[in-house]
Amino acid sequence: MPMNDIKVIFEDENICVIDKPYGVVVNNAQSVKSETVQTWFTTKYNIPSGESEFLQKGGVVHRLDKDTSGVMVLAKNEDAYEKLKLQFLERKTKKTYWAMVHGKMSEPSGIISAPIDRHPKDTHKFAVSENFSRTAITEWKVLKEFPEHSLLELSPHTGRTHQLRVHMQHLHHPIISDPIYGFRKSLKDDLKICPRLFLHAKTLTLINPTTNQEVTFESELPEELKKLL
Repeated sequence: MPMNDIKVIFEDENICVIDKPYGVVVNNAQSVKSETVQTWFTTKYNIPSGESEFLQKGGVVHRLDKDTSGVMVLAKNEDAYEKLKLQFLERKTKKTYWAMVHGKMSEPSGIISAPIDRHPKDTHKFAVSENFSRTAITEWKVLKEFPEHSLLELSPHTGRTHQLRVHMQHLHHPIISDPIYGFRKSLKDDLKICPRLFLHAKTLTLINPTTNQEVTFESELPEELKKLL
């Protein structure tokens, strides 16, 4: 989609909350040839390049995977960047995601605590591992059941790369249309009913640096996911 179509959910003089589309990379990198959220944001708000972390990151405080859509926050200045960054580091923010997974869960809710590290055979992937791994905790709750799938609300207590996707795979309930962690045999059929990974950042709760008040921002499901419900 054209980058100028990115929806701004909320903004004030310090922060900008957006609805990140599926398929858009967040951070700039030499390997990324397409426009990113970072380039869109720095262009839209005239944020220059520079040596500070805020300028190098272009206001990006946290990230979503390219294949994940939904709500995320960006900082418009150094002070807001540092305040938001501290909230994420101290795990004071709260995030929920909606995911459609294969099968039916054995319980209506639960918590998975399983450390995550680089995959031992594929460095582009991550996996649950007990060897020198970083703690990863995900809370899950069933929102709706379908004949062969379940809609879950996922609440990560930690922020490891691919955490939700790895944890769902570990529970043997991978997210549908996941080309990396999903069932290989069913991927072709998955893509027929859902053309993209069904993982969406639904809500983000944080302390707004402008007001020092806790606020929750919400992103609606994109149409291509909503039609599956």
